[in-house]
Amino acid sequence: MKKLSLYFLFVLAGCSQNQNVETLSPRPNILLIVADDLGFNDIEPFGGNIQTPVLGQLSKEGMLFSNFYVLPTCSPTRSALLTGNDNHVAGVGIMSEVSYPSVANLPGYSGHLNDEVVTLPEILRESGYHTYMAGKWHLGDEDAHIPSSRGFEESFTLLQGGGSHYADQNPLSPPQVMDYRSNGKKVAELPADFYSTKNYTDTLISYIEKHKADNKPFFMYASYTAPHDPLHAPKEYIDKYKGKFDMGWDSLRVLRLDNLKAIGIISKNVNDFAPSDIPAWSSLSPEQKKEFAKDMEVYAAMVEYLDMSIGRLLDYLKNQGLYDNTLIVFMSDNGANGVMATTYPGNGDGKYLGSFNNDLENRGLPNSFIEMGPGWAQASSSPFRLFKSFTSEGGIKAPLIVKLPQTSADNGNWNTSFAHVTDLMPTFLELAGANYPKQFKGKDVRQPIGKSLMPVLSGSAQETHLSSEGMGWELFERKSYIKGKWKILRLPKPFSTGEWQLFDRINDPGEIYDLSLQYPDIKDSLINDWLQYAKKNDVFDHNGHYDSLFGRSLMGEH
Repeated sequence: MKKLSLYFLFVLAGCSQNQNVETLSPRPNILLIVADDLGFNDIEPFGGNIQTPVLGQLSKEGMLFSNFYVLPTCSPTRSALLTGNDNHVAGVGIMSEVSYPSVANLPGYSGHLNDEVVTLPEILRESGYHTYMAGKWHLGDEDAHIPSSRGFEESFTLLQGGGSHYADQNPLSPPQVMDYRSNGKKVAELPADFYSTKNYTDTLISYIEKHKADNKPFFMYASYTAPHDPLHAPKEYIDKYKGKFDMGWDSLRVLRLDNLKAIGIISKNVNDFAPSDIPAWSSLSPEQKKEFAKDMEVYAAMVEYLDMSIGRLLDYLKNQGLYDNTLIVFMSDNGANGVMATTYPGNGDGKYLGSFNNDLENRGLPNSFIEMGPGWAQASSSPFRLFKSFTSEGGIKAPLIVKLPQTSADNGNWNTSFAHVTDLMPTFLELAGANYPKQFKGKDVRQPIGKSLMPVLSGSAQETHLSSEGMGWELFERKSYIKGKWKILRLPKPFSTGEWQLFDRINDPGEIYDLSLQYPDIKDSLINDWLQYAKKNDVFDHNGHYDSLFGRSLMGEH
């Protein structure tokens, strides 16, 4: 049972006035850590075999969520995270780099945060918090849409969705760029020894150090770009994993599933999803096995280095006496990334990707460009169906760890109820004693759909959402809706039938057994619920007209 401080008892009693909270106990700091494209079962607390001792310890001090849902890709999740609203309401029904004509002028598909919503840092900054950010933004690159214009007092950010983790600033594809900003000003050149995870961590620590004398609470958004492709890591970390993945992705997928079953968050009779167009490991040539195994070694190295860097942050907080009064949240923004880099706009002809040195000994080092690929991504998503960019379980289910301030270190409890990324903003605001406004800067703003997780975190409730409440998804014509244990899913061809399917997401998280014929009334009811969701949240029903960016073989070329 958690030992709640007087502060939490006060909050749970219903007080939300800042001045009253401050007279009883200092308002907590908030540290939000987001990994980029991390798979559900990659870290040790969630059944992974990558060394992540820092997150392992954090999980023992907090609560782990086994049914935490996000959006299928980076920027939609981040828009929901920072606003508490559906990504379409926030303007990010599509990623800006892959927009298309039929939605280009629709309000829900602008590709950047709009003024229909207010952001978490905007609210907290007005409530007396310092607001810091380092890392990936991906919510707009015009001056009116960047972090310094949306509530962050201090920020060092990559405005786009990804690119090289080194100083060379090689983008994901030729049409894209890597635009770094420091408090809104363009960064002309990165340090020669720049490595994203290291420098983001250094920057965040420097922000706290700079302002710590005033004793104001802070909200810190550690928006890491690891382990998003291209996969890059320090050589000494890559070397630690030499030979660790020679088993291949088929064996890793089974290992990770067995680990989740042993933890007890997956039923022992669950079967995993295995895409038919991912070749069996045994069918690959020796040269292919070496390259693919090396790619996963680099990925694991990125994750371990990220864990170490999170440890640097937490150690700093402990040394400054700030740790005990800090809410710490760790999550991933979507499922593992199985999308091949050849599908990124501008990479189809192979010229750009062919300009890198991807020899075996250089993979993961400067001037290389490698990715995880669908084989490893499916293993990192096991037992769930597919991965990033899909509204199937493998794309929208992510790890979540939450450590409350001033709690004992004997927690490590699992919560298996439904939780959603939009729930985090109301949770943060409740702890901060702040309220989401009806108006912001003289304009009415849409109210958040998320619900505070505090009753679950405090132990006063087992679930945040009732089984009668539903949640919808849509991205790239990939749609789903969840209500209780039921889920409908519609994926376009060639990934599925193109028709709505019905699944029991609890007993069949791999979405293998379509129950449409057994329960047609449930399916029809959920389809109607999705239509109502779409109408309420500015979702455009493409009706099959979108030429999917990713509508091709999973494997592509390697």
